[in-house]
Amino acid sequence: MDYSQLTINKANFKHNYTFFRSKLSPSTKLLILVKANAYGHGDFECSKLLEEFGADYLGVATPEEGKRLKIAGIKLPIIILTPGNNNFKEIITHSLEPSIVDFDAAHSFLKSLTESGKKSYPIHIKFDTGMHRVGFIKSEIRELTQFLNSNPSIEVKSVFSHLAAADDPSHDDFTRSQLELYNEMYKELSQSIGYKPIRHILNSSGTERFTYAQMDMVRVGVGIYGTSYVDESKLKPVGFLQAPIIHIRDISEGTVGYGRHGKLDGKTKKIATIPLGYADGINRHLGRGSASFSLNGKRVPTIGNICMDAFMLDITDVEAKVGDIVTVFGDNPTATELAHILKTISYEIFTSVASRVKRVVM
Repeated sequence: MDYSQLTINKANFKHNYTFFRSKLSPSTKLLILVKANAYGHGDFECSKLLEEFGADYLGVATPEEGKRLKIAGIKLPIIILTPGNNNFKEIITHSLEPSIVDFDAAHSFLKSLTESGKKSYPIHIKFDTGMHRVGFIKSEIRELTQFLNSNPSIEVKSVFSHLAAADDPSHDDFTRSQLELYNEMYKELSQSIGYKPIRHILNSSGTERFTYAQMDMVRVGVGIYGTSYVDESKLKPVGFLQAPIIHIRDISEGTVGYGRHGKLDGKTKKIATIPLGYADGINRHLGRGSASFSLNGKRVPTIGNICMDAFMLDITDVEAKVGDIVTVFGDNPTATELAHILKTISYEIFTSVASRVKRVVM
């Protein structure tokens, strides 16, 4: 390894994919979210692997994310979860499938579809069953079905909603109420339009805990990358953020790093410099010994402040040389461990890894 990189462990990725597939009936489809650069892991790299594994759908947030994958050659159908109201021409041009969350979006999409001259085009209807972020509510179903029946060029490919707290048993009554409301809304819509679109509501935690509600498809996001808020022991880390030591020096006087926060406490210490910094996604709050990373089978603490392009480690107690590899997160420590230090979630750890960090499949 010549420089910093995020290694995508193909075997671990396949393990997680197989775990979620094993929870499902053979007929149930599996949609994998690759938005936000595949949760920081590399959208094209992960999408190519998911095509190989046999995924049925991919999901991204924005039209630009979907366009990038289509141009790169990804063949799987791609749902755009947050299309906005002014991007439908581009979405149609690149054969992407938009989520429609309200009537403004529905009418804007229809205008673009009419201008395109296409006679049939797939969309995905979003229901709001209690998350209260976006989506049609129950009182709007009648008007929605009237709109759909009046515009047969629009094909409702799927109808979906999102669970707000599927990971938390204390909210299970609320989760069940979401499932019940979804079923009521879906029944009304499907009966009115005369056909049955794909049904999906379960996320990663929902797939683990409410498997009976898998319907026709599930949407797996952070779980596929190795994080679970139910039982992480069943999953394996997919991304390993690593970099080589580029400099080692024994220091007995002075301090280490900006602000002189790296104290030597009167001792001679062996300090290693690693070419990753906050511009690469190493949160500054991991400096000054708040976190330790793996080096040659041992954990070594940070020392001093995290810099923009580098950080320093106290490797006094480890045999190491320039070129040895430091693991920031992967299996030791995990992204979940770093998230606990920072009082956040693993999603933020993953998605903070900058685009200038090379993604490599191994």
